[in-house]
Amino acid sequence: MDNLILPIFIASLVFVLLAGLFVGYILHKSRSEKLVGNAELTARNMLSDAERQVEALKKERVIEAKEEAHKIKKDADDEIRGRRSEVQRSERRLVQKEESIDRKLENIEKKEESITQKEKSITRKESELDEQLQRQNEELEKISGYTKDEAKQILLNNVEKEIRSEAAVLIREIEADAREKGESKAREIITGAIQRCAADHVAETTVSVVPLPNDEMKGRIIGREGRNIRAIETMTGIDLIIDDTPEAVVLSGFDPVKREVARLSLEKLIVDGRIHPARIEEMVHKAEKEVANIIKDAGEQATFEVDVHNIHPELVKLLGRLKYRTSYGQNVLKHSTEVAHLAGLMASELGLDPVLAKRAGLLHDIGKAVDHEVEGTHVDIGIDLLRKYKEPQAVIDGMASHHGDYEPKSLEAVLITAADALSAARPGARRETLETYIKRLQKLEEIANTTKGVERSYAIQAGREIRIVAKPDEMNDQDIVFLAREISKKIESELEYPGHIKVNVLRETRAIDYAK
Repeated sequence: MDNLILPIFIASLVFVLLAGLFVGYILHKSRSEKLVGNAELTARNMLSDAERQVEALKKERVIEAKEEAHKIKKDADDEIRGRRSEVQRSERRLVQKEESIDRKLENIEKKEESITQKEKSITRKESELDEQLQRQNEELEKISGYTKDEAKQILLNNVEKEIRSEAAVLIREIEADAREKGESKAREIITGAIQRCAADHVAETTVSVVPLPNDEMKGRIIGREGRNIRAIETMTGIDLIIDDTPEAVVLSGFDPVKREVARLSLEKLIVDGRIHPARIEEMVHKAEKEVANIIKDAGEQATFEVDVHNIHPELVKLLGRLKYRTSYGQNVLKHSTEVAHLAGLMASELGLDPVLAKRAGLLHDIGKAVDHEVEGTHVDIGIDLLRKYKEPQAVIDGMASHHGDYEPKSLEAVLITAADALSAARPGARRETLETYIKRLQKLEEIANTTKGVERSYAIQAGREIRIVAKPDEMNDQDIVFLAREISKKIESELEYPGHIKVNVLRETRAIDYAK
């Protein structure tokens, strides 16, 4: 019995379990279907909401697009209307301009027609006037007995004579007035300046003479096979001339500084007595240093003498070199200091700047210190030197114009020219060789004698004046004024001379009669 109950119990328990599982499955399935149905419903609801929202957004975008298109169309229509009105205004303006141009063209055509008619009328009148003038000229030629060209020449000659006569009278009046007003004052200023300026002049040439204690010294200077004289000439650049001149040696050379070095060297060698190449070289070096010191002292003394300061040291040395430079026998350094004194004194008398005048006067010939070494005129060399050492432009202008190479730019520059001429032209300032002097006189008379209207001429006062006798039958009193000017211009262009040359033209008046 017990054995049957247990299996039945187990079977009942299994059945109950199976029944529970089946019921649970049925319940779970029904619940799952319900959840799926709810999810599908929710999804359908969400999809329909999304569709409605999309449709609403689509409608909004379409509306906005339509509004934007309408706005763009409106703006375009407004712009087109504005441009159309502007084009219409431009068309109206163009039409107006075309009408104005047409009117102007019509006026121009009318004026051209009028001008053409006037030209024809003028041409016709000119031809008539030409014919009348031709008839009048023919009548005048018949009446006067002269052709047109002959009458014109006679008229021109008469006018020229009148003008020349009036010009000569005017020139004389101007010269007389200038002499009356300026001669006394100029004479007073110049004379006072010259009297207050006392400068000595040393005449130098291209040779120097060294005295010897005896003629035996000549052989020692020459040396064995001429080695000593060759050494001296090589080191100094100066030629030694040893000839029959008793107890003297001549030094020849164009460079005065080198000639001075050679002179001092030779004098020291003669005193020392030891003459050989090594000793010669030593003495030449000592002489060069001594000459350099002399040049420096001379330049400083010149600046101190004329009271001109703050000059560049190199310019002072160049001034000192002028101590050994001469022009027509006149020492250039003394000449420069004299020009500085004269220019400064005249500037003071005239109320100008005496410091500027003295500075430019002292430096006016500075180019001559190196004109043996540098190409160009001493004026151009001097301009370059003064610019190099930073001299004021007023000083450069005063120096540049003293020979007329450049136009004077100040009254002080004119005074430099005048002072230079005064220093060079005063009696005894310069000297020339006899041959050069005679050639200058002959050339002066030749220039005068080859001028039309000159009968004869005479160079007097050492060539500083030329007196010319004019032909009285070819020249009148007015013509001799122009003759004097013509000859002075020819002298200036064809002749080189120091100072000034006075051209004095004379015309004699002749009265001739015959006793019958």
